[in-house]
Formats: sequence, C-alpha cells, structure tokens
Amino acid sequence: MVRITVEMVRKKTEHHECLLGPVEEIALHQENIEKIEYLQDWCPKLKILLMQSNLIGKIENLNKLKHLTYLNLALNNIEVIENLERCESLEKLDLTLNFIGDIVSVENLVDNYNLENLYLTGNPCTDYDNYRDYIIGTLPQLAYLDGKDIERSDRIKALQNLPYIRADILFEQENYLQKRRKQKTRLEKDISNKWENEYKDMDADERNKKFWAEKCEHAPEVRHEIERMRQLKLQSYETEKPQAEEKRQYKFFAPDGRPFNINQARLDFKFIDSEPDKYILDLAVYKHLDTSLIDCDVEPNYVRVMVKGKIFQIHLPKDVDTSHSTVRRSQLTGHLLVTMPIANVVVKKVVHGSPVKTERKAQHYLEHRAEDCHAASGQTKREYLEIGPVDNPLDFTKMTESKVTANYPDLRFKFEVKEPSKDFVDNPEVPPLV
Repeated sequence: MVRITVEMVRKKTEHHECLLGPVEEIALHQENIEKIEYLQDWCPKLKILLMQSNLIGKIENLNKLKHLTYLNLALNNIEVIENLERCESLEKLDLTLNFIGDIVSVENLVDNYNLENLYLTGNPCTDYDNYRDYIIGTLPQLAYLDGKDIERSDRIKALQNLPYIRADILFEQENYLQKRRKQKTRLEKDISNKWENEYKDMDADERNKKFWAEKCEHAPEVRHEIERMRQLKLQSYETEKPQAEEKRQYKFFAPDGRPFNINQARLDFKFIDSEPDKYILDLAVYKHLDTSLIDCDVEPNYVRVMVKGKIFQIHLPKDVDTSHSTVRRSQLTGHLLVTMPIANVVVKKVVHGSPVKTERKAQHYLEHRAEDCHAASGQTKREYLEIGPVDNPLDFTKMTESKVTANYPDLRFKFEVKEPSKDFVDNPEVPPLV
C-alpha cells in the first residue's frame, strides 16, 4: 500500500521551495496511492488537487480545504460520492472511469453551490435510464455535465419529471448494488485461491503469461490484482537485471609521478606551444554549459579541467608560472582559453646602438673571423681582405665608371662647352637661368 508522505508532497512542490503551507496546486497522479490523508493539514490553501490514476477507494479527509476549486479523481476505485459538503469553493469535480454505481450519492453535492462542472463518464451509473435527467434535476447549480452544456430546456424537463425519474433510478441502482456485492465476494475468493494454490508453484515468467492471457472483469479488486502483478514483475526484473558495470577509475599520475593525458569528456582542444614564453590551451567546452559546472586547476607541469564531473588533463612540456596563468571563457562560443606563461624564461632583448658602435662591432667580428680563416688556410691577412692577387689589387673606385670612360681614358672628365652665337646680346635685366 502506497501512502502519502511528506517527502512525496515536498517533491511535488519544488517551485514553492518545498514549503507546504502556501502551496495552491499539487499533482499526485500515477503514484498508486490508496488513501487520501494529511493533505488538508499540510496544505490548507490548496486550490487544485490532481490525484488521477491511483487506487483510491474512498473520498475522505478533504473537508478542511475551503479554497479547493478543482478536484480530479479520475481512474480510481471510488464507488460513492461523499465527504465533499464542506468544500464550499469546489467548482469542478472529475470522477471519470471510477466504479460509482450509487448514483443517489450525487445528492451529497447539493450544498456545493459553486459546483458548475461534473464528470461521471465511464461509471456504472451512466448506464441507468434517465441518468442525465436525474443529475441535472438533482444539482441545479451545474452548467456542464460530462463536458456537455446543460440547456435551460433540459433543466425544466428534468425538474418536471424528477420524482418519477428518481424512483426508476433507485430501482436500477438496487439491482446494480446486489450484483456488485456478489461480484466482490466472488472476486475476493477467486483471487485468494489463485495466489494460494495456482500461482504458488509457478515461476515469475509463467505466472505473468498466464495472468495477462486471462480475461478479467472491470472491478476495483481486479485493479488491485493488476497492480500487485506489476509490482512483482518489477521486483523480479530488479533481481534478474545484471549489475551495472563499475565505472572506470581514472588515474591522474603514473607511478613515477608523471601526469597522464586524459580526455574523459571527449572535448576538442588545441594546445599551442609555438610561442617561446607561454602555452595556450583552447578547450571546446559545450556552449550552453553553465560556468559553475567547470573547474580549472593549473599546476606547474599539468593543467586539469573538470567539465560537469568529467576529467580533462594534459601534461605540459615545461613548467609554467601558475601565479600568472589566466583562464577565460568566450561568451560567443563557450570555449575555455587557458594561458600559462613558462616559468624562468629569459628573453634576450636586442639593443640597437649607434651606427659607429655597430660598425666597430662588425669590423671586430670580421677581423677575428679573418684571423681564424687564414690561420686555418695558411694565407696572410692581406690576401684575405684584398680579394685578388697582391701585385694587382682591385681598385673599387672604378666600379661606377661607364664602359666608355673605362675603354677611353682620355675622355675622362672632359666636357664639351658650347660658345654663344655672334648675334647674341646679353641683356642684364634678364636673370640667369641657373
């Protein structure tokens, strides 16, 4: 038997921070609950109570819910409408697919003057002749019955014939109740005999096959038996279900202390080590993952990122400076960028001196280089620097001369001067051209 517990109710009130006092709506459907209890004391301000698809056999313990406007008890084992007189705010009552044969119990809703909508579809009482007229005449406050509007003409007709209709309804109800009593006694006896004799020596699979192959009656006792078989099937499945494989235990370090490379989350990444003074790790973290589910740890020789409990670890070629490492996350792509400066890196700065000092350093280097070369080859220093025979050294001043002056030395530095014509008159007022 499943009972209503505080934990069950709190679980359904997460949007109220698990506080039961101010709760106005609770959904306890498909919980196999067999009895309504505690709700009126724990949640006195309830306005909507949804308890369909359970095994509830009686409407009870709801009389303190003064603010209740909607009660859904469809698909249960209810046989009588009762104990709702004090729910003065009740506007809608859903009792679809129950076992209500006592149709006269509808008269217990006469004082619920706010009740406008009633559902009784699928109950045995709906098979009675003049069922609809009897409900309409008994409950004048109704506006809808089984999802259909109640017209004024329907109400007038029902009220005119209500005494005769009620007499016929009572006769049909009594016949049904007699059949129901016999059915209940017979089913209880048959079910007990099955479990004590027939199902006793059967294994679970054989019993399930036999039970679901048999035809069954539509009765509250059968619904209880169906739920019992379902629970036994679940229990057998749990016992036969193979044990789940143990999760792999990841080791972070080798026996010699070297960090392992681990990518449990199977994330794409880029490790950039092309820069001389730092390492950069670009980890493709899920774009819509909350940053609170990411934990990054930078150590001198490795970096570890926990993404939603899954491990990403990579070994670093050189030690890094953890105090100056930075971690950033892109708001556009969600990628995680870890920048790690290499520890104890000396970067030589090029000092640009004056041209004279630079020339002297170059000349000093060439002299030392020349000494090393002619010492190895046996040549003199002069032979190495002058580049050519000693008797006829090259004259670098002639490198820019044209071929004409080189072939005809007499024309060198000779320019033709043009004399003015005989008719030329020098005007002193005209300024010179140059």
